[in-house]
Amino acid sequence: MSEQSQEQEQHEDQHEDRQIARARAVDSKGGPGHTLLLALALALPCVKVTYTVGGGANARGVFVGMEPANWPDVVLGMLLTEPALGAVFGIVASRVVFALFAARGAVPKGQSWADTARRIALTVVNPFAVGLIAACFYGPWWGLATGLIAFALREGVVVEYRTGRRGKRHHDSSYRPGGWLRGVAGTEQWIAAALTVVVLPLLAFNVALDGKAWTSVLECQVQNGTETSTQRLIELGRKGNGVVGWNLDTEEVSNGAGCEDTESLRVREAWWE
Repeated sequence: MSEQSQEQEQHEDQHEDRQIARARAVDSKGGPGHTLLLALALALPCVKVTYTVGGGANARGVFVGMEPANWPDVVLGMLLTEPALGAVFGIVASRVVFALFAARGAVPKGQSWADTARRIALTVVNPFAVGLIAACFYGPWWGLATGLIAFALREGVVVEYRTGRRGKRHHDSSYRPGGWLRGVAGTEQWIAAALTVVVLPLLAFNVALDGKAWTSVLECQVQNGTETSTQRLIELGRKGNGVVGWNLDTEEVSNGAGCEDTESLRVREAWWE
C-alpha cells in the first residue's frame, strides 16, 4: 500500500473516530430525545390548559387551583387518554433510556454467553414493561405493538454498536460488518429520529389542541351565595368530600359537592374544527 493511501486511510479513521466520540458524548448526556422529552413535559401543560380553558387569567387560575405538585397531572392525563401519544412517548422514552445507559457502559459488550444473556435481558425488560403499561391502559393490541417497536429500536442501538456507529471501534481491524447490518442500523436511526423529532411533537400538540380536558369533567352542586346550582367542573383536586375544579360556566375555580362524571372530556372544539 502506498504512503499516500495509508495517510488517506488514517485520516478517514481519525474522522470516523471523532464522529463516534461526538455521538457517544451526545448519548451520554441523553441525546436529542432526552432534550425533546423535557421540552414537551414543560410546554405541554401550558399549551393544553391555555387552549382548553382560555389564556391569560383563566390559565393562571387553573394552575393556581391545581397547585405546583399537580401540574404533571396534565401530561399524565394526556398520555392516559390518547393511546397513540402514550405509545409513541413510551417507545421514545424506552430508546432514550437504553441509549443513555449504553453510552455509559451499562450494557455488556462481550461475546460470552453470560454477557449475551445480560444484554438480551437489558434489551427486553424495559420494552416488556412499556408494552404491559400500554396494554393495561389502551388494550392488548396497543400493548403488543408498543412493546415490539420499543424492543426493535433498543435492539437497533445494539446493532449500531456492532457496526461502529456508536461506541469504540471494533478491536479487530479486519472486522467489517455486513451491508445488511449497516442497513439495519441506518434504518433504525431514521425511524427513531422520525418518531422523536416529528411524530411525537405532532401528536403531542395535536392532543394539546383537541379541545378535551386532561382529566374528568364533572357535574357538581356549586353554591353561589345562598343559591346552589348544577355546574360543570374540570377536576383539579379533591379536598374532603368535595372537588376543587375549574368551573366551565363561571370561568373560575369552584368547590363542588355531590359530583357525577359526565363521561365526556369535550370542553370546546378542536383547533382544526
